[in-house]
Amino acid sequence: MIIENTSRRNFLKATGIAAGGLVIGVAIPTQTMAHGKKIEQAAFNPNAFIHIQENGDTLIYCGRCEMGQGISTALPAAVADEMEADWARVTVKQADGDEKYGPQATGGSASIRRMFIPMREAGAAAKFMLVAAAAKVWKIPAEQCTAKNHYVINNNNKQQLSYGDLASLAANITVPEKPLLKEKSEYNYIGKALPRHNQGDIVEGKLTYGVDTKIPGLKYAAITHCPVLGGKLKSVDKSAALAVKGVFSVVEIPRFDVPYGSIGGVAVVADNTWTAQKALKTLKIEWDLGVNKSYDTQAFKAQLVKNVEAPAQVATERGDIKAAFAKAKLKHSATYTGGHLSHSPMEPNASVVYVEKDQCEVWAATQSPADIQKVLGQYLKREPKDIIVHVTMAGGAFGRKFKCDYVHEAAVISEKTGFPIQLTWSREEDMRTGYYHSINAQHIEASLDDNGNVSGWLHRIAFPPIGTLFNPATDRPSKGDVGAADDYPFGLANYRSEIGEAKAHTRIGWYRAVYAIFYGFSFSSMADELAYKAGKDPLTFLNQLYDANEVVEQQEQVKRSKNILAIAAERSGYHQRASLPKGQGIGLAVHYSFASYVAMAIKVEVNGDDIKVLNVDCVIDCGQILNVDGATAQMEGAVVMGMSLALSTEVTFRNGAVVNSNFHDYPVMRINDMPQVDVHIVDSDTKPTGLGEPGVAPFAPALANAVFAASGKRYRDIPFKPLTV
Repeated sequence: MIIENTSRRNFLKATGIAAGGLVIGVAIPTQTMAHGKKIEQAAFNPNAFIHIQENGDTLIYCGRCEMGQGISTALPAAVADEMEADWARVTVKQADGDEKYGPQATGGSASIRRMFIPMREAGAAAKFMLVAAAAKVWKIPAEQCTAKNHYVINNNNKQQLSYGDLASLAANITVPEKPLLKEKSEYNYIGKALPRHNQGDIVEGKLTYGVDTKIPGLKYAAITHCPVLGGKLKSVDKSAALAVKGVFSVVEIPRFDVPYGSIGGVAVVADNTWTAQKALKTLKIEWDLGVNKSYDTQAFKAQLVKNVEAPAQVATERGDIKAAFAKAKLKHSATYTGGHLSHSPMEPNASVVYVEKDQCEVWAATQSPADIQKVLGQYLKREPKDIIVHVTMAGGAFGRKFKCDYVHEAAVISEKTGFPIQLTWSREEDMRTGYYHSINAQHIEASLDDNGNVSGWLHRIAFPPIGTLFNPATDRPSKGDVGAADDYPFGLANYRSEIGEAKAHTRIGWYRAVYAIFYGFSFSSMADELAYKAGKDPLTFLNQLYDANEVVEQQEQVKRSKNILAIAAERSGYHQRASLPKGQGIGLAVHYSFASYVAMAIKVEVNGDDIKVLNVDCVIDCGQILNVDGATAQMEGAVVMGMSLALSTEVTFRNGAVVNSNFHDYPVMRINDMPQVDVHIVDSDTKPTGLGEPGVAPFAPALANAVFAASGKRYRDIPFKPLTV
């Protein structure tokens, strides 16, 4: 990492704020999210700016997208902590899309992992410079000064100088190459339950989301797409739409065949969104549905099951699986499946784009401004850096707003009409023509030896991978896609994984927790099933599976997984479950993903087909926590999402098109369904790891195991009770 005292002139040019004070740029070498390619920064290239103004007010720019996860509070608070700044004097601003902030892709639970130490070092550097400036004023050694709560204190006579008094003088101090960081015991904000910096604006509805942007001359657009991936427009009768009062134009948008480009559609432009949506329904459109018009998820899932229940392409093999199976005292097999899922954020896709002759300006709720710049640069034949992207607050995203088709479409409409355009997808349009979590099937065959220990494990996997977005010819997961199964920290000396065919018939995209959803389901479910087959307590059996792991590099995973399992069992009353009333049970699950560990113990009551979740004890070990309140909220949100996908949400395709349209037939969890959730955070001195995504994966298997404990019924397909549509 590099920290530099950047010139006020350059800073002003970049940010447009008032002159004066101390400005520090933070350069953080990271890797991009796209395609796993690593980009090392050769020159100073700040990811973030800290500006201490002459009145003491402190401004910190956050380069990552805020979408409710609290990143714009957690990271700046780490800076403020090391600075010994008064949090009440700190203002946080969302940075525009700009390479000077480094890779801004917000996903993969990676922001804090990559930026925690660099942001702390930036704050520590600012404190060092302020203290050095005060020491100069008092003509004493810096060691005789202490920084505290936006002041530097002279330890000899208790005189104080404010950060505002010192800011301009500090700007002339040499930036330290490796500033000293605080000890954990000295933290003021890190690891505490700090309120979000914009909490008041959230409560009062003052934040600007993608749908809130307004600029002079703005026109509003609504859009519809071919309901089948790969289809195209045959004809459209625009006359009725153009006759609607307030409608300006009907625009045909061709398919733009690049990742995240539009799949093609027809848009209506009007003087307000309601009129545009109303007129859109009057279009008479005929589509050529193309090769995917027969896609049926029920039939496809059945085919995936066939593909994994027969020998498939070998990915990884260790030990001697055949010998283990031949010597087994008992063999058990099970097939686990899951359907497509829709992100369904509360804020549908929305952006404002104004394409002019000399510039293109964008306002969008986006997880990746760089992808907007790339796609619009390709479409408009301009340099990506010439596309100005203002990142707005996102009302939920979960991976959907990593893709920028909705922004590209607004650019097409703006270019063709000459107006600045706000394009808002309807909920129905996003549900029916979005990106989806992979439909999937896994088949596991396992053997037990004479002592009831797992002696062999065969794992077959088939799902259309995200890689199909970049190479549509891909017809099965890659070896890397099944790496999470191959590296699972169970002790499986005799193991083989195989990959079944699974061609994509719709757009597959990142969804919160991604592949961890179905890997967590299969491993924790199968472990529970094997425990009962072996006549052992499931917790004991899980611990034995971990204890059998002799891989040196995985011992930390083993230790931390067992620890959170023990906490979940203790806090949930798992050891006293024999005293539960009839029809109640507790299930356990644990999963390692995004470099973090999450265990869940779920208590349920089952009455026939009715499943009532009573309590959830969630234990998270993700290293050093930045904000306890934010971390707790992330786990509670993971329970909400995990419960929805476990019990009800599934996207169904028939005749190539999505049948679901809105929350009435894609029923996400409601507030009255919310169980008691107790979040337990493991105190840790290790570096921070993933937080936003790892909490989703353990819910479904813990619930399935709880239902079995309560009723004797096994669920191997998620969702357990899909709504018939």
